[in-house]
Amino acid sequence: MANNNNQRKTPKFNIFWMYGLIVLFLLSALWFNQEEGPVSKVPWTRFESIIMKGGVKSITVYSNKNTAEALMTDSLAKVVAQDLPAEEAMPVLEKKMLITRVASQIPSADKFEDNVKEWREKGVFTGEVEYKQASDYSMIFWTFGPIIALVLLWFLMMKRMGGGAGGSGIFNVGKSKARLFDKDNESKVTFQDVAGLAEAKVEIAEIVDFLKNPKHYTELGGKIPKGALLVGPPGTGKTLLAKAVAGEADVPFFSMSGSDFVEMFVGVGASRVRDLFRQAKEKAPCIVFIDEIDAVGRARGNKANMGGNDERESTLNQLLTEMDGFGTNSGVIILAATNRADILDKALLRAGRFDRQIYVELPELSDRKEIFQVHLRNVKTDGSVDLDLLSRQTPGFSGADIANVCNEAALIAARHKKQAVQRQDFMDAIDRIVGGLEKRSKVITDEERRSIAVHEAGHATVSWHLRYGDPLIKVTIVPRGKALGAAWYLPEERQIEPKQALLDKICSLMAGRVAEDMFLGFVDTGALNDLERATKIAYAMVTYYGMSDKLPNVSYYDTSGEAYGFTKPYSEERAQEIDQEVQAIIDSEYKRAREILTMYEKGHHELADLLQQREVIYTEDAERIFGPRQWASRTEAILKDQASTQDGAVTVTPPPFDDNNNQD
Repeated sequence: MANNNNQRKTPKFNIFWMYGLIVLFLLSALWFNQEEGPVSKVPWTRFESIIMKGGVKSITVYSNKNTAEALMTDSLAKVVAQDLPAEEAMPVLEKKMLITRVASQIPSADKFEDNVKEWREKGVFTGEVEYKQASDYSMIFWTFGPIIALVLLWFLMMKRMGGGAGGSGIFNVGKSKARLFDKDNESKVTFQDVAGLAEAKVEIAEIVDFLKNPKHYTELGGKIPKGALLVGPPGTGKTLLAKAVAGEADVPFFSMSGSDFVEMFVGVGASRVRDLFRQAKEKAPCIVFIDEIDAVGRARGNKANMGGNDERESTLNQLLTEMDGFGTNSGVIILAATNRADILDKALLRAGRFDRQIYVELPELSDRKEIFQVHLRNVKTDGSVDLDLLSRQTPGFSGADIANVCNEAALIAARHKKQAVQRQDFMDAIDRIVGGLEKRSKVITDEERRSIAVHEAGHATVSWHLRYGDPLIKVTIVPRGKALGAAWYLPEERQIEPKQALLDKICSLMAGRVAEDMFLGFVDTGALNDLERATKIAYAMVTYYGMSDKLPNVSYYDTSGEAYGFTKPYSEERAQEIDQEVQAIIDSEYKRAREILTMYEKGHHELADLLQQREVIYTEDAERIFGPRQWASRTEAILKDQASTQDGAVTVTPPPFDDNNNQD
């Protein structure tokens, strides 16, 4: 019995109980006020004439209000209603709103008693007379009801706006919204759960050692770093890496987003910053992690003609003060993550606040293989899945992208009722993520089909004969996503791009438009995406990389993120020269693509015809028509070996190098 009593859960108090009691009180006041229907107030002369007609059942006298109320029979009520104006009498006579109670003001209760005696002597009234003290609930309701309703509404709004900030209610609106993960938390993350990022792990492992063995560093005169900023593209594992630091060090971990500091009320953000650091000092040694810190840490005073003393800047000022106000060896380390380090305030990045900047880059080949191994732990696969091949076919993929590939492959296999996830499921998953869902039901005319085949064959032909052309995987004219056709490539992972590689990219992009012009005699809107990308590369060559012959070694790239305000960093004459250089580069590569297509016109036609017949062609098809590539890369050799061991060709690539995007 004792155990049963301990297991009984007592109901927890909820603020909505109080709301319900107040509403119940107001409704009961209104209910008791309307005891027997509506009451019509009339002058004394009309009240006396109604009684003289006979038919009054009883009279109630409220002595404290000097009011008399008469209860009439239905027949008398109808007679009284006939004396009303026509528009008021009609609904009354139809018994839609029959009023059987009338009230009037009387001089006094004693004098009214004389009137009652007179009515009894005349025989017009034989009912009972009752004397009461009136309780005016309606006055209480209409006087205090609106005020109470406004107070309830105000409390509800404050609760919603301050909800979750260290509790529920208006008085907690300035509390920190940080979530605490301690050693008792089940979702503990360690470095084993973070694949790849070898260099970042080495650098951030020192922070773990600082938290575990602080005396080892302080005895030698060293100071524990106060903060580390994780910088990198989205999806690379910055948040996961910060959680792994807390898991490895086995210390409390406060997690909060930068946008959680900023609120519509002035001063709330600064209050939340103070509360966060107060909690952190109480839990020291611990880690405070601020995700997407650029939401609150943007550079101050870089907005033209706008006031700088806004809520975000006051929150940033408080954050700077708290970070710089720590004791040297307090044991609290601040970790923050952002993919926009260029727009952060310089005071936030100085030594003493964020002492270190740890770059979390997109995973390399070996890192991608480790990430696949982590995400495939709970995925049932068969022997056809080759992690080396998958990692080579996903350059540019982040850790989040690879996790999405594994999940999508499992969904595809389950959709086809398979017992295990196979290699082809991963291929289809990458196609699905990069290019979108196939749209074989889209209506395409024969003329459009021929135009798409010529266009995509042009890309494949030119890129096959370029030194820095990316390895071709497949070419398809099956609509997928917004693209009517696509040429899929596997770009080489280069750290730097030579000038010729950029020119070869432009040449390959222009090849689709050139093929249409040469072999169809007209051009269409399908080359929109090609022209856009080629133009951007050309402008980058001239204005960023200083690769122009007429404007060499000049760069207008802005690493600070301020983008030069509202002015250009060059004159109008220089702008004309830039436009002329960009046009000259594009014209030159257009001409070069035309020369290549003229030289290999027969192979292009064969490739286009084969593409129309089969809808999809692969690397070995292009090699059979054009022969082996002169500048075959190591990646191509590996893909060729992999394809030779499979039934069919490789069908998957990372993001397509070109697509025939028809913009209506």
